[in-house]
Amino acid sequence: MQNRRKFLRKLSVSAGAFSFLGMADPVFAEEAYRRVDSIKAPGPDEDFWGWIRESFTVSPTIINLNNGGVAPQPKVVQDAHIRFYQLCNEAPSYYMWQILDQGREPLRAKLADLCGCSPEEVAINRNSTEGLNSVIFGLNLKAGDEVVLTKQDYPNMINAWKQREKRDGIKLVWVDLNLPEENEEAINAKYISAFTSRTKVVHITHLINWCGQIIWPQKIAREARKRGIESIVDGAHTLAHFDFKVPELECDYFASSLHKWLSAPFGSGLLYIRKEKIRNVWALLSNTDPDGTDIRKFESLGTRSFASEMAIGTAVDFHNVIGSKRKEERLRWLKDYWVDQVKNIPGVSFNQPKSPRLSCAIASLAIAGWKPEDIAGELFNKYKIHAVAINWENIHGVRVTPNVYTNTRDLDKLVTAVKDLAGRPKPLVN
Repeated sequence: MQNRRKFLRKLSVSAGAFSFLGMADPVFAEEAYRRVDSIKAPGPDEDFWGWIRESFTVSPTIINLNNGGVAPQPKVVQDAHIRFYQLCNEAPSYYMWQILDQGREPLRAKLADLCGCSPEEVAINRNSTEGLNSVIFGLNLKAGDEVVLTKQDYPNMINAWKQREKRDGIKLVWVDLNLPEENEEAINAKYISAFTSRTKVVHITHLINWCGQIIWPQKIAREARKRGIESIVDGAHTLAHFDFKVPELECDYFASSLHKWLSAPFGSGLLYIRKEKIRNVWALLSNTDPDGTDIRKFESLGTRSFASEMAIGTAVDFHNVIGSKRKEERLRWLKDYWVDQVKNIPGVSFNQPKSPRLSCAIASLAIAGWKPEDIAGELFNKYKIHAVAINWENIHGVRVTPNVYTNTRDLDKLVTAVKDLAGRPKPLVN
């Protein structure tokens, strides 16, 4: 008991995250107390990561390597969501608005701590698309104003900007990225060289979801600010994926989907707006003060899933048990573990950078002579490995994305599969 008290005191300082475990699942908590002292390197020591795997309801038949699309939730998050949902159903209007909604401000503070910003800069919403659309459609732009973006950005964002182009007559200035790119300055130069005296906004995807290329926006955002240009960062794939704080990016606007790397309930997200910029953005949905300075104007959604929102806090707690830096190191180690075993096979190539700074969990595999969809089909049909084929602009490959619950046995099966496919006669192409 003395050792447990000592351990909890130490953890409360380093992570501040274990208070939720006993309430969520006593058996889970007991395992946490027993195993967490084994945390060592992100790689070969699998004891701690074995416990993390046990914390998820992993499929016994399918190896899920498409965590970049949407991540599963650990069981404690699922349990919290179900518990809140059942509570709401006892008397919905009472428990939703008078009980659970009282947790909104503590949750906002918890998410602000994760982001490293003020709670007055964080709105809770459903995903990156909702957050970024709030900014894209809320900014005061007029005909002839220019927006710099890339052909490799996410389709929902591209379509939002195209709608503003069609509706308002703004001009979209396209940057075409040749990926993977190991030279950060070359990426910065492409964006900055597209700036003109009419540029009002630069839209930067923090991680290109098609291939895992990380783009650090600081220098682009800094140069933009000098010229009176506002910067929007699409962080759908980055928050809780690798270790950073949002203000370090130096952008004006940032949004992320929490059901990706935070493993929060499906359909949960956040929007960050630099405090002095909130007034610049009209609320996407009706609000009593749509051009005001309160970040909460972006939360006028009406009836929504209070249970889903409140379970976000449990996901943050679980993330903090692991720690942002340790999680980043583990995810990168898992990516490197399998990539290093197949990268020298003839015909095998990759679309993600080699630099640790520019790549983390996501890899994009290509095999000469194979279409991405054929690779993905064979991986699933023969090996029951779920990955996703990518054909977008100049990026063609299969996106492979492990998560913290992925173990080396799963990746060994992937390595076996890649060796098999690369050694086979190429399929006929119609």
